[in-house]
Parts: sequence; structure tokens; C-alpha cells
Amino acid sequence: MASAAIDENEAQETVTVEAPHPWDVSVPDIYVEDRWQPIFKEMRETAPINKVTGSAFGDYWNIATHKPIQHVEALPEIYSSDVKNGGITVVDEEALGIAEDENFTLPMFIAMDRPKHTEQRRTVAPAFTPTEMQRMEADIRRRTVETLDALPRGEAFDWVDRVAIELTTQMLAILFDFPWEDRRKLTFWSDWAGDVEKSLTPESREQRMMHLQEMAVYFKELWTDRLNKPEAPDLLSRMIHSDAMREMDELEFMGNLVLLIVGGNDTTRNTMSGYAYGLAQFPDERKRLEDNPDFIPTAVQEIIRWQTPLAHMRRTATEDHDLFGHNIAAGDKVLLWYLSANRDETVFERPDDIIVDRENARRQLAFGYGIHRCVGARLAELQVRILLEEMAKRRLRVNLLAEPERVSACFVHGYRTMQTELSEY
Repeated sequence: MASAAIDENEAQETVTVEAPHPWDVSVPDIYVEDRWQPIFKEMRETAPINKVTGSAFGDYWNIATHKPIQHVEALPEIYSSDVKNGGITVVDEEALGIAEDENFTLPMFIAMDRPKHTEQRRTVAPAFTPTEMQRMEADIRRRTVETLDALPRGEAFDWVDRVAIELTTQMLAILFDFPWEDRRKLTFWSDWAGDVEKSLTPESREQRMMHLQEMAVYFKELWTDRLNKPEAPDLLSRMIHSDAMREMDELEFMGNLVLLIVGGNDTTRNTMSGYAYGLAQFPDERKRLEDNPDFIPTAVQEIIRWQTPLAHMRRTATEDHDLFGHNIAAGDKVLLWYLSANRDETVFERPDDIIVDRENARRQLAFGYGIHRCVGARLAELQVRILLEEMAKRRLRVNLLAEPERVSACFVHGYRTMQTELSEY
């Protein structure tokens, strides 16, 4: 496969840039304006491992290609996810001058290292087994059918709100056995929890913590109500009845709720929106998918790759380490740009295009890699697959009426609104 990218195995001199600089890809404007692609392409071609100094979030390393991201993910003892070392996002309390009583980073099992990570992940993992997916499939399909059949035909509507948010919020409410009439609270909390830019001012930090405390109070009432009830399949009950999670303190409880809500909401929601937007950019591929519904399982993986709903994860070096010839020092912040790795020319031919039957679409890194790979990946894939299947059964096509409003963030990569209409083909 032809590629202009450099070989990470060849020793490269470390390129360091000082912000403001195009390679400071923590700046949210490049995502809300959808102009991040050439910036990462330039990195992949010239310096796929590089260092940024003086950003709004402090100094950090960019890792922009597939192979070194997998390498870092395979070394969790050297590259920590633990909240005590900084957690999983670009936010850095020390660099931002955040006082301890304003601490923005919450403990959650994705932001833990082994063995605690293993113990807590093991508690929620049974909710996402293949058996559980089979058990939930009929219900997911029923709710998808009801949602699609309620949409107008030939009239404008917001796909993000009416389809992507509604379907994912319903799913979260079922996973938590959350009061149905309040389910949109889950979306509201997810939006506040996943927006790392809220860390940049004292006012937005205070607002964010206020909303997350509201969430914690609400869930604490549900927790108390279920404490003396028999174990049930919902996530709260699994947490209550597990040795690893029943004694969590308030911050850890809040952190794991944030993880499960953001993980369950933003990833699936923005992939469903990416399906509508992405196929509109590639009408020939959309037609191929319409003519070949057996492509749907592969197309799901391809849309997840193309969209990449969480742009990065952060790791922090626990010791000095040589990463393909670059000297990473203990304490350095390392950003794994899944968004860029999923456009890596050495792995994916024509990576900026959607190819609905791409042979190696499953090599996408949108769900991470290694011990921290998304625990709910199967559920996300199932929900998106069913949406595409039910759209195909109805021979429905999503037509874009205007450019969407995108999320202004460097962590969640998605859409706020998207005006569309449906037609039949």
C-alpha cells in the first residue's frame, strides 16, 4: 500500500513545537471547524511522535500513528492511566493552576491501573458479554423501529436530537434501570462530563462540578433504594453487589458514573450522527451500501473508524522510556490520537474516505487497544448495526440540509445538531 508516512522504526529526531502552533491539537477550534485532518496528516508524514510545549493544558507529546499508539497501550505499567498520575484526558490540574479543592479529575476504572482497574472492570464487563447482547438485541431493535417510524418524511428535523441522542439515552436508561421520564438528564450530564474545555476557567469548573454533584445525588438515591434488593442485571445493581465497587467513596462513584454515561452516550451517539453525515459526503459509497445491505457489519466498523467519537486518550509516563527513538521522561503527558491513527495511510488505504466494504476496517482504534479497550464496544456496534439494518429495511436515506454544528472539544469528537430530512430510495 502506497504511503507518504515515515517509518516509526527508523530513529527520528524529536520535533518540539511551542504553542501557539498548528500542532497544538488540544485547541477545540480545529474540531468545531472540521479542519483537523491536514494538521494530523502533516504530523504523520513528518513527525508522528512530537512534543508540544506551552499549550493551554501544559506540555504534552502527540502520538499520531497506529503502531506507536498500540505500543503505548500495550505497556500500561510504563504509561499510566491512573487519575493519581493525571488520568485519561489532556487536562492537567497543575499546568492549569487548579487548586486541590477545585480538582477536576475524577477516579474511574478507566483511569486506574492494575490491579484495581481489573477488579472494577470485571464488575461491569458481564453487562456487555455476547450473551447479554443477544438478550438485548430484540429490545434495541424494537426501540429503533419505534424511533425511525416516528420521524417525519420529507420534512426537516435534527438527526442528533431525534435519533442519535434519543436512541443512546434510552439505552443508558435501560442499562442503569434509570427513571424513564428523566432519561434526558443522562445526556445533559454526559455533555458536561465529557467537555474537557470546561476545565479552563474557574466559572466553568464550578458549573461542571455542580452538575456532576447533582448527578451523584440523583444516583445515590437510586443506589440507596436498591441497596437491600436482590442483584439485578442493571449496572447499579452490579456495582452494589460487587466486592470491588460497593465501598466506593463519593468521588469514585461519581467518576465511574461519568465513565459509563459518557462511554455509553458520546461514542454511540456520535457514531450514529457520523453515519448520517459521513455517507452524505460519499454518495457513491452510500449507494453501494444501499444496494448491498450485507455490507452493513463492515460498514459499522468503517463508520466508527471514520468518525472516531473520542479523539484521544492520555497516558502519563511512570519512568523514563525510549519510544521509537524519542526520550519520554517520567511524568510526561502522552496523548494517543485515535482520531489520527484511524486515518493512518500505512494502515488504511484512502483513509479520509468511507469505503463501506473496507477489508481491514476492524483495525480501527476508536475503542482503544489493550487492557483499556472500551468495555461497551460490542453494545455500541450492536446499536449502530441495528440502526443501519432498520434504515435499510425501510429503504430510508438521510439527506443533509446544512453543515452540522460540531462539538467544540478536543476529547469528544461529535455533533451538537444536524438538520436532515429522510427520503426513500
